[in-house]
Amino acid sequence: MKKIVEKSMLGRAWVIDAYENSANDTYATDHLIEKILERRGIVDSADIQEFLNPSVKYMPDPSCLADMDVAVRIIADAILAHDKIAIYGDYDVDGITATAIMVKYLRTLGCDIIWHLPTRDGEGYGLNISAINEIVASGAKLMITVDCGISGVSEVQHAKESGMRVVVTDHHSPDDVLPNADAVVNPKRSDDTSGVQYMAGVGVAFMTLVALRRELKLRDIPDDMREKIESTDLRNYLDLVALGTICDTMPLIKQNRAFVTAGLKILDKRQNLGLRVLMDVAGVKHASVYAAGFVLGPRLNAAGRLDSAAPALELLLTDNPLIAADLANRLHEMNQERIDIQNTIMLRATELADECCASGRHSLFVCGDNWHGGVMGIIAGRLKDRYNLPSCVATKCDGVINGSGRSIACVDLGAIIHQALAAGILTEGGGHAAAAGFSLPADKEAEFCAFLEKSVQDQLDGKSPIGEILVDAELDASGATMDLIDKMSVLEPFGQGNPEPTFVLHGGQLRFATPMGKGAHLRGAISTSRGNQLSFVGFNLMGTPVGDFLLDDANTNTKITVLGKLKKNEYNGRVTPQFFLEDIALG
Repeated sequence: MKKIVEKSMLGRAWVIDAYENSANDTYATDHLIEKILERRGIVDSADIQEFLNPSVKYMPDPSCLADMDVAVRIIADAILAHDKIAIYGDYDVDGITATAIMVKYLRTLGCDIIWHLPTRDGEGYGLNISAINEIVASGAKLMITVDCGISGVSEVQHAKESGMRVVVTDHHSPDDVLPNADAVVNPKRSDDTSGVQYMAGVGVAFMTLVALRRELKLRDIPDDMREKIESTDLRNYLDLVALGTICDTMPLIKQNRAFVTAGLKILDKRQNLGLRVLMDVAGVKHASVYAAGFVLGPRLNAAGRLDSAAPALELLLTDNPLIAADLANRLHEMNQERIDIQNTIMLRATELADECCASGRHSLFVCGDNWHGGVMGIIAGRLKDRYNLPSCVATKCDGVINGSGRSIACVDLGAIIHQALAAGILTEGGGHAAAAGFSLPADKEAEFCAFLEKSVQDQLDGKSPIGEILVDAELDASGATMDLIDKMSVLEPFGQGNPEPTFVLHGGQLRFATPMGKGAHLRGAISTSRGNQLSFVGFNLMGTPVGDFLLDDANTNTKITVLGKLKKNEYNGRVTPQFFLEDIALG
């Protein structure tokens, strides 16, 4: 690795893989793309072709997942027996979309379907006995879980003892003991060899539907059902699969990349009435990873964060334009309420995080009385980005602490949460390497805080996390052109696991900068060696050393080196390059 900048204004090192002719030639774009793929571990010619030409046709046979064939036989039996089927999901976008595609397809086949999404505050993540009792009382004979269930050992046992069959489909890391369901479909099972452990819950649910369709076609089924199966194209559900995959921050690699590429095209067709109306309300003109993850996703998530996720699911399921309009507007308003709550809590959380950092900790744990539980994960992510430390944010109410955590690349937070659960410190917990949720008694707060810190230090081998930013290419600022942006588009869709290329631009001079929006963001321009200007925007930079520097008039015309992403900006029919500035170094 070669260091471009030892220490930036935000205190980070900028590093790049050292190789000959490292793209200082602005127009060596093919070489640049090759090197970016190489850094992402894609070097074989077949893998490169699959990456550059993602297609659902490369989807592996669903039977490669452990228990998949058993699961779809059970579901097919229930369908042909005309049993009532319950779908049990989760309150985040992954769970909502997974529930939606399962409900949609089974209803298309004429099944008697009910669904349940737990409330974040009242029930919490995963299965619960009370909800299962209601499902049993409704007369359901089969319960299918989506994006949950893998940790519900006692709940699944209760459902079985109550007379239901249970099929678990999930993607979260299992504990040592799997639930005693009739089938457990989860690519993270220790005995699963499918290789699709990177999938979201909605991806696993989609593969289950593909396998179910095949199973039903092999059965002796009524002609009207066969006709419905033949006339229903499961690919039309890929807009929902893409949404869930993006919003659950799953890596956009292999089959996820194909799901998202195809799904965004379906989303652009606006075939789902609820999504079409939500896109209009939110001002989304074109489908993109950004629109899915930062515009539509937060609105769908807002319902579950503040109360119940039911309105979001109802929006995805409805065929009534009036109902769709009402639900979309409600979600839009809920999202604004969520933002207001989040901003208020963020101020106090930042103060507490500063105190943690001052004590030299390798992890952050901040907790407030009666903070709204629905924004803990968002704030944890903000703190993680700001301090480059694994960050847990929690709320304390009635003697119980509930929280969420987000982690940096070199710390597996999900493993730490599972270890704390096994140690009896936590009462509930689970998640991924990058994100996790947890609950504990208030009197164990100090114990968990110490456990978290020691576990993080052990994973880091006692060293402080290094604030390094990986750079894809260095360019003269004059090389930041539309031509470069167009050529780099072959790497899309960008997202987790396939981030947008990060550029360092040399030789620019600051022309001006000014606050934008409600004051948290900035916009401005730099001039290049060729005399042209490149506009930039900087999000959440107010109050940082970068923001202070940019807004100081004394720094106008100063030569700066900037780090960020290069995107196209469409305004009044004109398309121009725009730099999304993230950090600055002088010189």
